[in-house]
Amino acid sequence: MSDVLLSPLGKTSDYITNYSPELLFPISRQPKRQEIGINADLPFFGVDIWNGYELSWLNSKGKPQVAIASFHIPANSPNIIESKSFKLYLNSFNQTKIETFEQLQHILETDISNGAGAPVRVKLTPPSLFNQFKFGELDGYNIDNLDIEVDRYAPHEGILRCDPSDSTQSEILTSNLLKSNCLVTGQPDWASVQIQYTGSAINRESLLRYLISFRNHNEFHEQCVERIFVDIMRDCAPLKLAVYARYTRRGGLDINPFRANFNAEQPSNLRGARQ
Repeated sequence: MSDVLLSPLGKTSDYITNYSPELLFPISRQPKRQEIGINADLPFFGVDIWNGYELSWLNSKGKPQVAIASFHIPANSPNIIESKSFKLYLNSFNQTKIETFEQLQHILETDISNGAGAPVRVKLTPPSLFNQFKFGELDGYNIDNLDIEVDRYAPHEGILRCDPSDSTQSEILTSNLLKSNCLVTGQPDWASVQIQYTGSAINRESLLRYLISFRNHNEFHEQCVERIFVDIMRDCAPLKLAVYARYTRRGGLDINPFRANFNAEQPSNLRGARQ
């Protein structure tokens, strides 16, 4: 499987404007999952929702067309797609003639499914429906106003803790203070995160301190969300857990991973104010 260091990230790339599916660069999920103790049996299900805002192609008469695309890549796919390669691939449609929306959707689904190693769902929204897109924030109680001190900016064991109690509770907590960095380039990735759980009460100050600890951590979006999921399960052992992050876009793409171990409501793909 392709090594991340061989990807186009951090390198000068040609601007290719004719359809080139070979530009897609798959990266195996398994090595990073092994780092956090995930082996063959996944402790969650979920999806990575990508939104592409810079998709354009030519119709049969050579007239440019545009659309917004959403891609649902299942969490049990063996590979992720490296994001710069994804952008380069989408750019390769810019001077490519395609007759219908349906034809383009089929091409996208086929190519990205081949790269991810599992069926990928693609939705194209034409300009006539752009007014359907709305902004909204993640449901839940936002913990960002907690007055805490922070002195470590790398995730580690011992930050997260549960409040001592015999009771079980269900709640949804959110934060806009998640920041991590690209695994290869070190460029910042900004996100809002939602944590839904049932179990012993997670201490909110420790959770906020933990989320902020990713500030100097280098990992891809999907890997960060899975690390958050695994760490909460390890330190607090909730009966139910769902973690969802909305990352700001880079290069016309945003990535929004969702992981859960129960039949949680699927994310609505509602766009955040920072996206």
